[in-house]
Amino acid sequence: MKNPGKIDLHMHTNVSDGTDTPEEIFARVKAAGFGLFSITDHDAVKAAGIIPGLREEGDPLFLSGAEFSCKDEEGKYHILGYGFDPEAGAVKDLVDLGHSYRMNKVRARLKFLTDEFGFTFPQEELDKLFAMDNPGKPHIANLMVKLGYVKTKEIGIRNYINKLLIRTQYVRPEEAISGILGGGGIPVLAHPAYGSGDQLILGEEMEERLKRLMDFGLQGVEAYYSGFPKRIREEMLGFAKRFGLYVTAGSDYHGRNKLVVLGDNGLDDAADGPDGLQRFLEAVSDRV
Repeated sequence: MKNPGKIDLHMHTNVSDGTDTPEEIFARVKAAGFGLFSITDHDAVKAAGIIPGLREEGDPLFLSGAEFSCKDEEGKYHILGYGFDPEAGAVKDLVDLGHSYRMNKVRARLKFLTDEFGFTFPQEELDKLFAMDNPGKPHIANLMVKLGYVKTKEIGIRNYINKLLIRTQYVRPEEAISGILGGGGIPVLAHPAYGSGDQLILGEEMEERLKRLMDFGLQGVEAYYSGFPKRIREEMLGFAKRFGLYVTAGSDYHGRNKLVVLGDNGLDDAADGPDGLQRFLEAVSDRV
């Protein structure tokens, strides 16, 4: 692939928990002068069917993407998938599985808020919530603000929604990786140093985690990330070089739902990136 310049391979639309529509985020990407981008909505690939129809000659290159929330006996993971065929059966099955688990969590959280705090939600608002592609914590918290139960979305999540320790099913990391590979994609560990909540995973613990995920077929790490200081970024780059993993760069932009700027990933230009990033760009050059 010819050097794409500025890239951002991790962003969310309102198909999951962002606030921009796919059309709006595409306009922002164009205005920001990106050469390559990927929309990685949680457990969803809808944007991959929308963006190609918007692109014209000279527009930023688009790479299909998704982010799958995973959990097993060793912890939580977010697995990114890139360059897959969104119509592949393996990808559709994975999306359906992740979506079903996500909706179960929404129902459990709503019941908890009613049972524990007495919050009631009008059926009209519930219908709107369940009509969304992939509702989650931000959507429930925004509804709580609308109904006057809390002053801010952040308070709703921190003081109420997060009080419930849900014992629901999650997609396992090996299931996510298998589904991505089955659709011809490249599985990458998102923001690898960050685990569940405030958990920070580094050193030997990260090495063991990467080895285990590589046994499932993991091929890359998101070493450039908006929340990473230089020390963590350098450690992730070291692991990528040591294990021959691809390197990706993403902001984790969510529009108004997070204080993250589109394109803020610690990478100024793809041409300045490490070998792992260059190999990744070459690997997906025929998929954009």
